[in-house]
Amino acid sequence: MDRAALIDKLRDICGEGGVFHTPSDLMVYEYDGGVDGAVETGRPVAVTLPTTTEQVAAIVKLAHAAGIPVTARGAGTGLSGGAITEEGGIIVALTRMDRIVEVDREDRTALVEPGVINLELSEATGPQGMFFAPDPSSQKACTIGGNVAENSGGPHCLKYGVTTNHILGLEVVLPDGRVVWTGGRASGAPGYDLTGALVGSEGMLGIVTKALVKLTPNPEAILVQLAAFPDIDSASQATSKIIAAGIIPAALEMMDNLCIQAVEPQYHAGYPMDAGAVLLVETDGSAEEVRAVGEEIAAICRECGATEVRIATEQGERDRLWKGRKMVLAAMGRLSPNYYLHDTVVPRSQLPATVARVAEISADSGLPIANVFHAGDGNLHPLMLFDRRKPGDTERMLEAGKEIIKFCVSVGGALSGEHGIGTEKRDYMTLVYTAEDLAAMAGLKNAFDPGGRFNPGKLFPKGYVCGEVRALRAQAIAQKHGIYAW
Repeated sequence: MDRAALIDKLRDICGEGGVFHTPSDLMVYEYDGGVDGAVETGRPVAVTLPTTTEQVAAIVKLAHAAGIPVTARGAGTGLSGGAITEEGGIIVALTRMDRIVEVDREDRTALVEPGVINLELSEATGPQGMFFAPDPSSQKACTIGGNVAENSGGPHCLKYGVTTNHILGLEVVLPDGRVVWTGGRASGAPGYDLTGALVGSEGMLGIVTKALVKLTPNPEAILVQLAAFPDIDSASQATSKIIAAGIIPAALEMMDNLCIQAVEPQYHAGYPMDAGAVLLVETDGSAEEVRAVGEEIAAICRECGATEVRIATEQGERDRLWKGRKMVLAAMGRLSPNYYLHDTVVPRSQLPATVARVAEISADSGLPIANVFHAGDGNLHPLMLFDRRKPGDTERMLEAGKEIIKFCVSVGGALSGEHGIGTEKRDYMTLVYTAEDLAAMAGLKNAFDPGGRFNPGKLFPKGYVCGEVRALRAQAIAQKHGIYAW
Protein backbone atom coordinates (compact mmCIF):
# COMPACT_ATOMS: atom_id res chain seq x y z
CA MET A 1 0.00 0.00 0.00
CA ASP A 2 1.46 3.36 -0.97
CA ARG A 3 1.47 6.33 1.37
CA ALA A 4 -1.35 8.23 -0.37
CA ALA A 5 -3.64 5.20 -0.22
CA LEU A 6 -2.80 4.69 3.47
CA ILE A 7 -3.65 8.32 4.31
CA ASP A 8 -6.97 8.01 2.45
CA LYS A 9 -7.91 4.87 4.38
CA LEU A 10 -6.98 6.48 7.68
CA ARG A 11 -9.15 9.49 6.79
CA ASP A 12 -12.03 7.10 6.10
CA ILE A 13 -11.65 5.83 9.67
CA CYS A 14 -10.93 9.04 11.61
CA GLY A 15 -12.28 11.79 9.37
CA GLU A 16 -10.42 14.60 7.63
CA GLY A 17 -9.44 16.33 10.88
CA GLY A 18 -8.34 13.10 12.54
CA VAL A 19 -5.23 12.43 10.44
CA PHE A 20 -1.99 14.45 10.33
CA HIS A 21 0.48 13.67 7.57
CA THR A 22 2.26 16.83 6.39
CA PRO A 23 5.93 17.29 7.40
CA SER A 24 5.18 20.31 9.59
CA ASP A 25 2.47 18.41 11.50
CA LEU A 26 4.56 15.26 11.87
CA MET A 27 7.57 17.18 13.20
CA VAL A 28 5.77 17.79 16.49
CA TYR A 29 5.45 14.05 17.04
CA GLU A 30 9.16 13.29 16.57
CA TYR A 31 9.84 14.12 20.22
CA ASP A 32 8.72 13.41 23.73
CA GLY A 33 9.47 15.32 26.93
CA GLY A 34 12.96 13.89 27.36
CA VAL A 35 14.78 14.16 24.04
CA ASP A 36 17.42 16.90 24.40
CA GLY A 37 20.22 14.78 22.99
CA ALA A 38 19.63 11.63 25.07
CA VAL A 39 16.73 9.98 23.25
CA GLU A 40 16.58 9.32 19.52
CA THR A 41 13.85 10.98 17.46
CA GLY A 42 11.71 9.47 14.75
CA ARG A 43 9.13 10.73 12.28
CA PRO A 44 5.93 8.73 11.72
CA VAL A 45 4.23 8.23 8.37
CA ALA A 46 0.97 9.53 9.83
CA VAL A 47 -0.60 10.54 13.12
CA THR A 48 -4.20 9.51 13.81
CA LEU A 49 -6.45 11.02 16.48
CA PRO A 50 -9.30 8.56 17.01
CA THR A 51 -12.25 9.33 19.25
CA THR A 52 -13.63 5.81 19.81
CA THR A 53 -12.41 2.30 20.55
CA GLU A 54 -13.87 1.20 17.22
CA GLN A 55 -11.70 3.70 15.37
CA VAL A 56 -8.58 2.53 17.22
CA ALA A 57 -9.38 -1.07 16.33
CA ALA A 58 -9.93 -0.14 12.68
CA ILE A 59 -6.58 1.68 12.52
CA VAL A 60 -4.79 -1.30 14.04
CA LYS A 61 -6.48 -3.76 11.66
CA LEU A 62 -5.44 -1.62 8.69
CA ALA A 63 -1.85 -1.43 9.95
CA HIS A 64 -1.83 -5.17 10.69
CA ALA A 65 -2.95 -6.01 7.16
CA ALA A 66 -0.37 -3.66 5.65
CA GLY A 67 2.47 -4.75 7.96
CA ILE A 68 2.95 -1.21 9.33
CA PRO A 69 4.23 -0.50 12.88
CA VAL A 70 1.86 1.20 15.34
CA THR A 71 2.82 3.37 18.31
CA ALA A 72 0.32 4.61 20.89
CA ARG A 73 0.85 8.10 22.29
CA GLY A 74 -0.69 10.20 25.02
CA ALA A 75 0.30 13.76 25.86
CA GLY A 76 3.95 13.22 24.90
CA THR A 77 5.23 14.03 28.41
CA GLY A 78 7.15 10.75 28.63
CA LEU A 79 10.89 10.95 29.21
CA SER A 80 12.29 7.69 27.84
CA GLY A 81 11.36 7.79 24.14
CA GLY A 82 8.51 5.32 24.57
CA ALA A 83 6.08 7.24 22.34
CA ILE A 84 8.56 8.02 19.56
CA THR A 85 8.26 6.09 16.30
CA GLU A 86 11.88 5.13 15.86
CA GLU A 87 10.91 2.73 13.06
CA GLY A 88 8.26 4.97 11.48
CA GLY A 89 4.70 3.78 11.03
CA ILE A 90 1.44 5.13 12.43
CA ILE A 91 1.02 7.00 15.71
CA VAL A 92 -2.31 6.49 17.44
CA ALA A 93 -2.64 9.67 19.53
CA LEU A 94 -5.33 9.10 22.15
CA THR A 95 -5.73 12.66 23.45
CA ARG A 96 -9.21 13.11 21.93
CA MET A 97 -10.52 10.10 23.86
CA ASP A 98 -10.82 12.15 27.04
CA ARG A 99 -14.15 11.24 28.66
CA ILE A 100 -14.68 10.27 32.27
CA VAL A 101 -17.31 7.70 31.37
CA GLU A 102 -18.50 6.84 34.87
CA VAL A 103 -17.72 7.52 38.51
CA ASP A 104 -18.98 4.96 41.05
CA ARG A 105 -18.90 6.58 44.46
CA GLU A 106 -20.02 3.43 46.27
CA ASP A 107 -17.29 1.21 44.81
CA ARG A 108 -14.81 4.12 44.58
CA THR A 109 -13.98 3.53 40.94
CA ALA A 110 -13.96 5.52 37.72
CA LEU A 111 -14.14 4.30 34.15
CA VAL A 112 -12.08 6.63 31.98
CA GLU A 113 -10.78 6.93 28.45
CA PRO A 114 -6.99 7.06 27.97
CA GLY A 115 -6.82 10.77 27.08
CA VAL A 116 -8.15 11.94 30.46
CA ILE A 117 -5.60 14.25 32.13
CA ASN A 118 -4.31 12.84 35.41
CA LEU A 119 -5.02 15.93 37.53
CA GLU A 120 -8.43 16.51 35.95
CA LEU A 121 -9.61 13.11 37.17
CA SER A 122 -8.84 14.08 40.78
CA GLU A 123 -10.43 17.50 40.27
CA ALA A 124 -13.59 15.87 38.93
CA THR A 125 -13.87 13.33 41.75
CA GLY A 126 -12.65 15.57 44.58
CA PRO A 127 -16.10 17.03 45.35
CA GLN A 128 -17.34 13.44 45.75
CA GLY A 129 -14.68 12.80 48.39
CA MET A 130 -12.18 10.84 46.26
CA PHE A 131 -8.98 11.30 44.26
CA PHE A 132 -6.68 9.37 41.91
CA ALA A 133 -3.52 8.82 43.94
CA PRO A 134 -0.71 8.40 41.36
CA ASP A 135 0.50 11.94 40.66
CA PRO A 136 3.47 12.33 38.29
CA SER A 137 5.12 15.73 38.29
CA SER A 138 3.57 16.23 34.85
CA GLN A 139 0.08 15.51 36.20
CA LYS A 140 -1.33 18.76 34.79
CA ALA A 141 -0.62 17.45 31.29
CA CYS A 142 -0.01 13.68 31.32
CA THR A 143 -2.81 11.26 30.52
CA ILE A 144 -4.14 8.16 32.27
CA GLY A 145 -3.32 6.05 29.20
CA GLY A 146 0.28 7.17 29.32
CA ASN A 147 0.40 6.55 33.07
CA VAL A 148 -0.79 2.98 32.47
CA ALA A 149 1.76 2.42 29.69
CA GLU A 150 4.68 3.61 31.85
CA ASN A 151 3.37 2.50 35.26
CA SER A 152 3.94 6.09 36.34
CA GLY A 153 4.85 7.06 39.87
CA GLY A 154 4.95 10.41 41.61
CA PRO A 155 5.47 11.98 45.03
CA HIS A 156 2.43 10.37 46.68
CA CYS A 157 3.28 6.88 45.48
CA LEU A 158 5.43 6.36 48.59
CA LYS A 159 2.27 5.69 50.58
CA TYR A 160 -0.31 4.91 47.93
CA GLY A 161 1.67 2.95 45.35
CA VAL A 162 2.34 3.45 41.64
CA THR A 163 -0.20 3.27 38.82
CA THR A 164 -0.48 -0.53 38.77
CA ASN A 165 -1.86 -0.45 42.33
CA HIS A 166 -4.80 1.64 41.13
CA ILE A 167 -5.85 -0.13 37.91
CA LEU A 168 -8.65 -2.68 38.23
CA GLY A 169 -9.35 -3.42 34.58
CA LEU A 170 -8.54 -2.37 31.03
CA GLU A 171 -10.19 -2.31 27.63
CA VAL A 172 -7.39 -3.03 25.17
CA VAL A 173 -6.97 -3.22 21.41
CA LEU A 174 -4.59 -6.09 20.60
CA PRO A 175 -2.07 -5.99 17.72
CA ASP A 176 -4.46 -7.81 15.37
CA GLY A 177 -7.28 -5.34 16.08
CA ARG A 178 -9.30 -7.45 18.50
CA VAL A 179 -10.80 -5.65 21.51
CA VAL A 180 -10.61 -7.40 24.90
CA TRP A 181 -11.26 -6.60 28.55
CA THR A 182 -8.89 -7.60 31.33
CA GLY A 183 -9.56 -7.52 35.05
CA GLY A 184 -12.71 -6.05 36.53
CA ARG A 185 -14.31 -4.60 39.65
CA ALA A 186 -13.76 -7.69 41.79
CA SER A 187 -10.21 -8.22 43.02
CA GLY A 188 -8.38 -11.52 43.30
CA ALA A 189 -9.84 -13.14 40.17
CA PRO A 190 -8.22 -16.48 39.19
CA GLY A 191 -6.10 -16.90 36.08
CA TYR A 192 -3.25 -14.86 34.66
CA ASP A 193 -3.04 -11.21 35.71
CA LEU A 194 -3.21 -9.73 32.22
CA THR A 195 -3.97 -6.28 33.61
CA GLY A 196 -0.74 -6.42 35.59
CA ALA A 197 1.16 -7.49 32.47
CA LEU A 198 -0.25 -4.60 30.44
CA VAL A 199 0.44 -1.87 33.01
CA GLY A 200 4.01 -0.75 32.41
CA SER A 201 4.34 -2.60 29.09
CA GLU A 202 5.04 0.70 27.27
CA GLY A 203 2.44 0.11 24.55
CA MET A 204 4.22 -3.01 23.29
CA LEU A 205 1.40 -5.45 24.05
CA GLY A 206 -1.79 -3.50 23.41
CA ILE A 207 -3.41 -0.06 23.23
CA VAL A 208 -5.55 0.90 26.21
CA THR A 209 -8.87 2.46 25.21
CA LYS A 210 -10.56 2.45 28.63
CA ALA A 211 -9.29 2.02 32.18
CA LEU A 212 -11.23 1.10 35.29
CA VAL A 213 -9.31 2.88 38.03
CA LYS A 214 -9.44 2.75 41.80
CA LEU A 215 -10.19 6.01 43.61
CA THR A 216 -8.91 6.83 47.11
CA PRO A 217 -10.93 8.63 49.81
CA ASN A 218 -9.84 12.19 50.53
CA PRO A 219 -7.95 12.23 53.85
CA GLU A 220 -9.44 14.00 56.84
CA ALA A 221 -6.31 16.09 57.41
CA ILE A 222 -3.12 16.95 55.51
CA LEU A 223 0.10 18.32 56.98
CA VAL A 224 2.96 19.58 54.79
CA GLN A 225 6.35 20.27 56.35
CA LEU A 226 9.43 21.87 54.83
CA ALA A 227 12.73 20.96 56.46
CA ALA A 228 15.92 22.78 55.44
CA PHE A 229 19.34 21.15 55.86
CA PRO A 230 22.91 22.39 55.49
CA ASP A 231 23.72 19.65 52.98
CA ILE A 232 22.19 16.79 51.05
CA ASP A 233 23.85 14.15 53.23
CA SER A 234 22.01 15.26 56.39
CA ALA A 235 18.73 15.39 54.45
CA SER A 236 19.39 11.82 53.26
CA GLN A 237 20.05 10.69 56.82
CA ALA A 238 16.77 12.24 57.93
CA THR A 239 14.95 10.40 55.13
CA SER A 240 16.35 7.04 56.25
CA LYS A 241 15.52 7.71 59.90
CA ILE A 242 11.93 8.74 59.14
CA ILE A 243 11.28 5.47 57.31
CA ALA A 244 13.24 3.43 59.89
CA ALA A 245 10.95 4.86 62.59
CA GLY A 246 8.03 3.13 60.89
CA ILE A 247 6.59 6.35 59.44
CA ILE A 248 5.26 6.19 55.90
CA PRO A 249 4.47 9.76 54.82
CA ALA A 250 2.14 10.38 51.90
CA ALA A 251 5.15 11.96 50.20
CA LEU A 252 8.81 12.53 51.05
CA GLU A 253 10.68 14.61 48.45
CA MET A 254 14.18 16.08 48.36
CA MET A 255 15.73 18.94 46.39
CA ASP A 256 19.30 20.18 46.52
CA ASN A 257 20.54 23.77 46.41
CA LEU A 258 20.85 23.84 42.63
CA CYS A 259 17.15 22.99 42.33
CA ILE A 260 16.30 25.67 44.88
CA GLN A 261 18.33 28.26 42.95
CA ALA A 262 16.34 27.41 39.81
CA VAL A 263 12.87 27.24 41.33
CA GLU A 264 12.65 29.84 44.08
CA PRO A 265 13.30 33.05 42.07
CA GLN A 266 10.77 31.91 39.47
CA TYR A 267 7.92 30.43 41.52
CA HIS A 268 8.47 31.89 45.03
CA ALA A 269 7.62 28.57 46.66
CA GLY A 270 9.15 29.54 49.99
CA TYR A 271 12.36 27.46 49.89
CA PRO A 272 15.32 29.00 51.80
CA MET A 273 17.91 29.96 49.19
CA ASP A 274 20.87 29.18 51.50
CA ALA A 275 19.80 25.59 52.26
CA GLY A 276 22.03 22.80 50.99
CA ALA A 277 18.92 20.67 50.57
CA VAL A 278 15.27 20.65 51.60
CA LEU A 279 12.84 17.87 52.40
CA LEU A 280 9.17 18.28 51.55
CA VAL A 281 7.15 15.91 53.72
CA GLU A 282 3.40 15.41 53.49
CA THR A 283 1.46 13.40 56.05
CA ASP A 284 -2.24 12.59 55.81
CA GLY A 285 -4.85 10.75 57.86
CA SER A 286 -6.91 11.64 60.90
CA ALA A 287 -6.23 15.03 62.46
CA GLU A 288 -4.83 13.48 65.64
CA GLU A 289 -2.58 11.05 63.77
CA VAL A 290 -1.27 13.73 61.44
CA ARG A 291 -0.41 16.03 64.33
CA ALA A 292 1.48 13.31 66.24
CA VAL A 293 3.37 12.03 63.21
CA GLY A 294 4.25 15.59 62.16
CA GLU A 295 5.85 16.24 65.54
CA GLU A 296 7.87 13.03 65.28
CA ILE A 297 9.08 13.93 61.78
CA ALA A 298 10.10 17.41 62.92
CA ALA A 299 12.07 15.93 65.82
CA ILE A 300 13.91 13.50 63.52
CA CYS A 301 14.77 16.30 61.09
CA ARG A 302 16.18 18.49 63.86
CA GLU A 303 18.13 15.53 65.24
CA CYS A 304 19.72 15.14 61.78
CA GLY A 305 20.76 18.77 61.64
CA ALA A 306 17.81 20.60 60.09
CA THR A 307 18.29 24.35 60.34
CA GLU A 308 14.56 25.01 59.96
CA VAL A 309 11.35 22.97 60.07
CA ARG A 310 8.30 24.83 58.87
CA ILE A 311 4.66 23.73 58.79
CA ALA A 312 2.47 24.90 55.91
CA THR A 313 -0.81 25.61 57.65
CA GLU A 314 -2.66 27.34 54.83
CA GLN A 315 -3.79 25.63 51.62
CA GLY A 316 -2.16 28.36 49.55
CA GLU A 317 1.20 27.79 51.23
CA ARG A 318 0.94 24.02 50.69
CA ASP A 319 0.12 24.58 47.05
CA ARG A 320 3.14 26.87 46.61
CA LEU A 321 5.50 24.34 48.19
CA TRP A 322 4.22 21.59 45.92
CA LYS A 323 4.23 23.79 42.85
CA GLY A 324 7.91 24.49 43.44
CA ARG A 325 8.67 20.77 43.63
CA LYS A 326 6.71 19.92 40.49
CA MET A 327 8.16 22.78 38.46
CA VAL A 328 11.83 21.93 39.06
CA LEU A 329 12.32 20.57 35.55
CA ALA A 330 10.73 23.61 33.91
CA ALA A 331 12.78 25.98 36.07
CA MET A 332 16.08 24.46 34.94
CA GLY A 333 15.85 26.52 31.77
CA ARG A 334 16.89 29.49 33.93
CA LEU A 335 20.26 27.84 34.63
CA SER A 336 21.14 26.08 31.41
CA PRO A 337 20.09 26.00 27.75
CA ASN A 338 19.74 22.21 27.90
CA TYR A 339 19.08 19.71 30.65
CA TYR A 340 18.49 16.00 30.86
CA LEU A 341 16.54 14.27 33.63
CA HIS A 342 17.62 10.76 34.58
CA ASP A 343 15.50 8.22 36.44
CA THR A 344 16.90 5.43 38.58
CA VAL A 345 16.34 3.79 41.94
CA VAL A 346 18.57 2.75 44.84
CA PRO A 347 17.83 1.30 48.27
CA ARG A 348 17.16 4.14 50.72
CA SER A 349 20.22 3.13 52.73
CA GLN A 350 22.36 3.86 49.66
CA LEU A 351 21.10 7.42 49.13
CA PRO A 352 24.09 9.17 50.81
CA ALA A 353 26.63 7.07 48.88
CA THR A 354 24.75 7.56 45.62
CA VAL A 355 24.47 11.33 46.00
CA ALA A 356 28.21 11.44 46.79
CA ARG A 357 28.94 9.43 43.64
CA VAL A 358 26.74 11.73 41.55
CA ALA A 359 28.76 14.68 42.86
CA GLU A 360 31.98 12.93 41.76
CA ILE A 361 30.53 12.26 38.32
CA SER A 362 29.50 15.89 38.07
CA ALA A 363 33.04 17.02 38.90
CA ASP A 364 34.61 14.53 36.49
CA SER A 365 32.32 15.50 33.62
CA GLY A 366 32.48 19.24 34.29
CA LEU A 367 28.66 19.37 34.11
CA PRO A 368 26.46 20.64 36.96
CA ILE A 369 24.05 17.95 38.18
CA ALA A 370 21.03 18.95 40.26
CA ASN A 371 19.38 16.39 42.52
CA VAL A 372 15.62 16.10 42.86
CA PHE A 373 14.05 12.84 43.89
CA HIS A 374 11.36 10.86 45.59
CA ALA A 375 13.62 10.30 48.57
CA GLY A 376 11.19 8.11 50.49
CA ASP A 377 11.43 5.27 47.99
CA GLY A 378 14.95 5.94 46.70
CA ASN A 379 13.83 7.09 43.24
CA LEU A 380 16.51 9.55 42.06
CA HIS A 381 16.22 12.10 39.27
CA PRO A 382 19.70 13.55 38.64
CA LEU A 383 19.25 16.57 36.40
CA MET A 384 22.28 17.11 34.16
CA LEU A 385 22.82 20.62 32.81
CA PHE A 386 24.65 21.05 29.51
CA ASP A 387 24.79 23.08 26.31
CA ARG A 388 24.52 20.95 23.20
CA ARG A 389 25.93 23.84 21.14
CA LYS A 390 29.26 23.28 22.86
CA PRO A 391 31.40 20.57 21.28
CA GLY A 392 31.59 17.54 23.55
CA ASP A 393 28.85 18.59 26.01
CA THR A 394 26.26 16.10 24.77
CA GLU A 395 28.80 13.28 24.83
CA ARG A 396 29.84 14.19 28.39
CA MET A 397 26.20 14.25 29.44
CA LEU A 398 25.55 10.79 27.99
CA GLU A 399 28.69 9.36 29.61
CA ALA A 400 27.78 10.91 32.96
CA GLY A 401 24.31 9.37 32.71
CA LYS A 402 25.83 5.97 31.97
CA GLU A 403 28.11 6.21 35.02
CA ILE A 404 25.16 7.13 37.26
CA ILE A 405 23.16 4.14 36.02
CA LYS A 406 26.09 1.74 36.47
CA PHE A 407 26.66 2.90 40.05
CA CYS A 408 22.99 2.66 40.99
CA VAL A 409 22.78 -0.88 39.64
CA SER A 410 25.98 -1.84 41.49
CA VAL A 411 24.43 -0.91 44.87
CA GLY A 412 21.30 -2.95 44.26
CA GLY A 413 19.23 -0.39 42.36
CA ALA A 414 16.92 -0.53 39.35
CA LEU A 415 17.14 1.06 35.91
CA SER A 416 13.92 3.06 36.25
CA GLY A 417 11.49 3.98 38.96
CA GLU A 418 8.74 5.47 36.83
CA HIS A 419 9.86 6.78 33.43
CA GLY A 420 10.14 3.38 31.77
CA ILE A 421 12.87 1.91 29.54
CA GLY A 422 11.80 2.98 26.04
CA THR A 423 14.83 3.67 23.86
CA GLU A 424 16.65 5.61 26.56
CA LYS A 425 17.68 2.65 28.76
CA ARG A 426 17.20 -0.37 26.50
CA ASP A 427 20.95 -0.87 26.06
CA TYR A 428 21.39 -0.92 29.85
CA MET A 429 19.01 -3.86 30.27
CA THR A 430 21.90 -6.34 30.20
CA LEU A 431 23.30 -4.68 33.33
CA VAL A 432 20.34 -6.07 35.25
CA TYR A 433 18.88 -8.94 33.22
CA THR A 434 20.42 -12.13 31.90
CA ALA A 435 19.76 -13.48 28.41
CA GLU A 436 17.33 -15.92 30.04
CA ASP A 437 15.41 -13.04 31.64
CA LEU A 438 15.22 -11.23 28.31
CA ALA A 439 14.07 -14.43 26.59
CA ALA A 440 11.17 -14.68 29.05
CA MET A 441 10.21 -11.06 28.39
CA ALA A 442 10.47 -11.60 24.65
CA GLY A 443 8.22 -14.63 24.99
CA LEU A 444 5.50 -12.49 26.57
CA LYS A 445 5.88 -9.86 23.85
CA ASN A 446 5.71 -12.60 21.21
CA ALA A 447 2.51 -14.04 22.71
CA PHE A 448 0.71 -10.72 22.36
CA ASP A 449 2.42 -9.42 19.23
CA PRO A 450 4.06 -12.16 17.14
CA GLY A 451 4.59 -9.71 14.27
CA GLY A 452 6.52 -7.31 16.53
CA ARG A 453 4.69 -4.28 15.16
CA PHE A 454 3.42 -2.64 18.36
CA ASN A 455 5.92 0.02 19.41
CA PRO A 456 8.98 -1.74 17.95
CA GLY A 457 12.52 -0.84 19.00
CA LYS A 458 11.65 -0.30 22.68
CA LEU A 459 12.77 -2.02 25.89
CA PHE A 460 14.97 -4.73 24.34
CA PRO A 461 18.67 -3.96 23.75
CA LYS A 462 19.83 -3.39 20.20
CA GLY A 463 20.58 -6.70 18.57
CA TYR A 464 17.62 -8.35 20.27
CA VAL A 465 14.50 -8.72 18.13
CA CYS A 466 11.55 -9.28 20.41
CA GLY A 467 10.07 -12.06 18.31
CA GLU A 468 13.30 -14.06 18.10
CA VAL A 469 12.68 -15.95 21.32
CA ARG A 470 14.58 -19.00 20.12
CA ALA A 471 17.78 -17.00 19.62
CA LEU A 472 17.48 -15.42 23.05
CA ARG A 473 16.98 -18.82 24.67
CA ALA A 474 20.03 -20.14 22.85
CA GLN A 475 22.06 -17.27 24.29
CA ALA A 476 20.65 -18.01 27.75
CA ILE A 477 21.73 -21.66 27.49
CA ALA A 478 25.18 -20.64 26.28
CA GLN A 479 25.51 -18.20 29.15
CA LYS A 480 24.46 -20.89 31.65
CA HIS A 481 27.30 -23.11 30.43
CA GLY A 482 29.84 -20.32 30.54
CA ILE A 483 29.88 -19.59 26.81
CA TYR A 484 29.81 -15.83 26.30
CA ALA A 485 29.53 -14.86 22.67
CA TRP A 486 28.16 -11.34 23.19
